[in-house]
Amino acid sequence: MTGNRQNSRNPLHGLWALTNRELKKWYKNPYLLFLSIIQPLIWMGLFGRTMNISAIFTNYQITIPQIPGVDPSVVAQVVNALSSQFNVTRIMENTFGTSDYFSFMSVGIVSFVTLFTTMFSGMSIVWDRRLGFLNKALSTPVARGAILMSKVFNAVIRSIIQAAIVLGFALVLGLQVGADFTPLNLLGVFAAVFLIGMGLSSIFIAIAIRSTRIETQMAVMNLLNLPLLFTSNALMPTSAMPDWLQPITKINPITYATDATRQLILYTIDMQQLLIDFAFLGVFAAIFTTVGIVLSWRYLSR
Repeated sequence: MTGNRQNSRNPLHGLWALTNRELKKWYKNPYLLFLSIIQPLIWMGLFGRTMNISAIFTNYQITIPQIPGVDPSVVAQVVNALSSQFNVTRIMENTFGTSDYFSFMSVGIVSFVTLFTTMFSGMSIVWDRRLGFLNKALSTPVARGAILMSKVFNAVIRSIIQAAIVLGFALVLGLQVGADFTPLNLLGVFAAVFLIGMGLSSIFIAIAIRSTRIETQMAVMNLLNLPLLFTSNALMPTSAMPDWLQPITKINPITYATDATRQLILYTIDMQQLLIDFAFLGVFAAIFTTVGIVLSWRYLSR
């Protein structure tokens, strides 16, 4: 009895109980678990291999033109000289930082999957409100902030698991890791996923705190998901974007999470830039998690 009283007074006890409930809804539902695992594999296998930009240049065949009055051997020499300057590997490395676009894009899929996983975290609180569970939770001594954080941790844990699946499947499909990569670098990758997941899930849950309609939350998700994705460097490098779009990518947290992940997996690590990436992600996660908790104190009600 004494132990039970001590547990009930521990603020972490309610947080763990609610987080465990959220996770059970995921891993004890075989269909949901299967779909959440197979989704990143489908994106990696279909979208990843379809967008194989390096193959476009590699398979391109140059036809030597026939120019009247000009020796064909001279034309061939000129074409061959130009072809030697058109080095696919050099162009890919200068543009993407790696000679293989699949490797570049597959690391970006980690941020993409994290975005979509956290995006649905706000739906959970809407369902809890409609099904009456939220009223029951609010009538207990559990802090309102713990209710929000349980859903944040659920989204973060799922994001980390899916990120691990994406990277494992990408290695099978031909992901080319950089010279600086070690298995310990994966801890840094999961740390980046943790921070970006904390911030993004807090945003989507904060938006859904007062919502009672699934349609409203779906509209918000559809409004934000693609702009967040395409204004980041997940699929294309910032340097290849229009001038007006580049400043936007520099304030998009997905850009910093993707850059940190690519440095740890693909590139030669620039420690200064890596610290900047994690500093930005840390501030982003701290600010929006705090905002979410404050909003839950004020607006999370029965």
